[in-house]
Amino acid sequence: MATMNNRETSQTLPGRRVAIVTSTRADWGLLSGIARGLDSREDVDLSVIATNMHLDPRFGCTVDEILADGISVSERVEMTPESDSPADTARATARCLDGMAGAFERLRPDLLLILGDRYEMLAVATAATLMRIPIAHIAGGEISEGAIDDNIRHALTKLSSLHFTATEPYRRRVIAMGEAPERVINAGAIGVYNLSSVNLLTKEELESSIGMPLDSDTLLVTMHPATADDGDVAGRMQSLLDALDRFPESKILFTYPNNDARGEVIIRMIHGYADRWPGRVWVVPSLGRRRYLSALRCVGAVVGNSSSGIVEVPSAGIPTVDIGMRQRGRIAAESVIHAGDDADSIASAISMALSLEFRKLAAEVVNSYYRPDTLRAIVEAVATYPLEALRRKKFYDITLPDNI
Repeated sequence: MATMNNRETSQTLPGRRVAIVTSTRADWGLLSGIARGLDSREDVDLSVIATNMHLDPRFGCTVDEILADGISVSERVEMTPESDSPADTARATARCLDGMAGAFERLRPDLLLILGDRYEMLAVATAATLMRIPIAHIAGGEISEGAIDDNIRHALTKLSSLHFTATEPYRRRVIAMGEAPERVINAGAIGVYNLSSVNLLTKEELESSIGMPLDSDTLLVTMHPATADDGDVAGRMQSLLDALDRFPESKILFTYPNNDARGEVIIRMIHGYADRWPGRVWVVPSLGRRRYLSALRCVGAVVGNSSSGIVEVPSAGIPTVDIGMRQRGRIAAESVIHAGDDADSIASAISMALSLEFRKLAAEVVNSYYRPDTLRAIVEAVATYPLEALRRKKFYDITLPDNI
């Protein structure tokens, strides 16, 4: 049943105006619980702004997932790149900045909440900074050396005043960047929290929804371009496909990459591979939060280079095969197998992941990204942290040895 967005009652229930910006199926899957938590409070007037992939039919027009969660979309900011070239990505980012400025003018938020490290969020945060809107940022302090997201994430940290990190080492890293300790909260990873709080589909319901049978040897595969790597995207993707050829008994469920530069190459190759393996390979552009988390309970392993394989998947008790350099630098559980970009390395990692011994290890692993109070910690701080303290940001100096 749809809930009433607090914006609809703002005339009678004055509260802190909080805006959330979401741009992809992945970040809404993480932000949706937080949005519902904020929307349920009488002291918060929530607005949700959708942009980028949410408004792109090629990626499933996932703005509908926001509405299905019972949350109103206050603004839609179009910015779809004309192609997947880096130049068109930059131009789309400029359109996003312009559109966000207009959205913020109309909504007049007291606080902006953003997540992650995507390029469009740099435009969002720039607009907010220039318009003197304090920013709360989720998932700072992490490292992913294989993507330009790494640089963007750290830039977002410096543009933000309130921080929610996923682990204590990440919290310390944000503080080392000059952020005051009292404004840096180790809340744990919201995606891990969601695994224990979302009402998951049964195996039968999920199979009916996506139109494929699932078993313990099924591989859930998501491959993104490594945007900080100048290597051959098609060649790297072909290595993955060659490796998958060596497991003809395993069903493959592909999901699309994000609309990063050079992502269209991967999408074309996925569909070409599915055409070659009918009845074994399925392609779903976007599973959405509930189906994705449900799939983690039904497949044998996750393969690719998505951050979810590092952060959330270990809490599902299944192995992850992490390919290439895109996620290099992240804290990872023992159930994560790091593979190179070549077919032999990937195939060896998949074989290990599907082995009985490694499955047992993965089922018992401890995930350092888990905290039991993640949602409460984020919602409470966003709703109540003193705004004046966030508007007056100072650099926090750490004393270092003279000979460093």
